[in-house]
Amino acid sequence: MANAIDVQKYLSGVDYPADRDALVAHARDNGAPDDVVSLIQGIDDREYDGPSGVSGQLSGVS
Repeated sequence: MANAIDVQKYLSGVDYPADRDALVAHARDNGAPDDVVSLIQGIDDREYDGPSGVSGQLSGVS
């Protein structure tokens, strides 16, 4: 089961601010497995200013 640390690994190098779709695309480009992509798809569809915003959303998803 993927967690926030796994997600951040695949989001390494993303240009923030970024919305959910950009995060999903970046993770896929970095070879993220389906469980990581699913976690990212589960966060709110809004713009994120950095990794801490994504991690905060993930705590409510997992």
